[in-house]
Amino acid sequence: QLQLVESGGGLVQPGGSLRLSCAASGMTLDYLTIGWFRQAPGKEREGVSCISSRGLGTNYADSVKGRFTVSRDNAKNTVYLQMNSLRPEDTAVYYCAAYAFRLGPCKILLREYDYWGQGTQVTVSS
Repeated sequence: QLQLVESGGGLVQPGGSLRLSCAASGMTLDYLTIGWFRQAPGKEREGVSCISSRGLGTNYADSVKGRFTVSRDNAKNTVYLQMNSLRPEDTAVYYCAAYAFRLGPCKILLREYDYWGQGTQVTVSS
């Protein structure tokens, strides 16, 4: 059974940076497309970024383009979300999610993902 565990969240000042990690166990990362989502209080969960299986492509929400970068380290079975120039509106619980055995461009749509982590809190505040 695939399990996903996020880490790296915390409190950061506006303009600062954080790197989130999503560690996968139970399945090799080669077969997994990983997405990052976030949910702010009182709002629906929204897509942030994704990276296709085998790292063949990435996708970003307009709100984070140029500030966030998703990458993967297959040797560590881990995907990262580097978040720079953070803003108060980036405050949310961040989740990683996965689907397996599908090729092609990744999609940051909730309904595409079968496995979810427990989330990590990111707070951007002075």
